[in-house]
Amino acid sequence: MRPDIDQAPRPDQTADLELALISEFLERRGQTLHSIHTLPEAERHAIMREASLYASSRLSEVESRAHFVDDLHQK
Repeated sequence: MRPDIDQAPRPDQTADLELALISEFLERRGQTLHSIHTLPEAERHAIMREASLYASSRLSEVESRAHFVDDLHQK
């Protein structure tokens, strides 16, 4: 069976959540994804590194909770 090539790809929900978490982190710092481009490169890089770590840890938390809920429903 051949997949339907006209079917739109499903959006990556994890990527959407990651972007939202990065935006949340930046807002807490008084920045946005657009405003950080006005910062010096070293500062922009440092803030984005922190934002990425924040988003990664929150995504891990969400994934862990999802597995926990799945385990509860399977019992």
